[in-house]
Amino acid sequence: MKSLPVIFRLLLLATFLAGCGKGPQVPALGSSDVVLAFGDSLTFGTGASPGESYPAQLQSLINRKVVNAGVPGEISADGLARLPEVLEEVQPKLLLLCHGGNDFLQKQSETTAAANLRAMIKLARDKGIAVVLIATPKPGLSLSPPEFYAEIAKEFGIPFNDEALKSILRDNELKSDLVHPNAKGYAQIAQALNKLLKKSGAI
Repeated sequence: MKSLPVIFRLLLLATFLAGCGKGPQVPALGSSDVVLAFGDSLTFGTGASPGESYPAQLQSLINRKVVNAGVPGEISADGLARLPEVLEEVQPKLLLLCHGGNDFLQKQSETTAAANLRAMIKLARDKGIAVVLIATPKPGLSLSPPEFYAEIAKEFGIPFNDEALKSILRDNELKSDLVHPNAKGYAQIAQALNKLLKKSGAI
């Protein structure tokens, strides 16, 4: 009988460790559920053919329909204005949100960009749509995303990736120009998101 508390503590520890490292979770995608990739030229696939964009390559990896709703040159304010109609049209189960890059290129306010991203996430969540956030690096030597991406992900409890674009845009072999990946770069984004979707329970 004296060993029972020890066994109980071990079971609790095992349960705790099993849950460690999972990160934020999202509902599992059914085979017919639609994923919406929403953003600017990084989502559109500028620098590669249409079949080589990250949404197209991700679709092959996860065996679910991934709709590419990327608009080159779009700033986050315009994305926020466009998103309601796209959500209504596509009816996705999951939103992959990658926005902010053009705000940085145009030297617009990071505070405003962050507010627009929060509003887009809230729009989706209010409709019962899960969200995954993809951080966009700022131009410069470090090519690091602003801290607000991590803050927003933590605030909403959503999965996010802040490494894929940063590492790709630091590697000339994976770029078509200074700010866009090439086909190999988009493949790496798709692979990183595939891994994140598995970790978060989506697939």
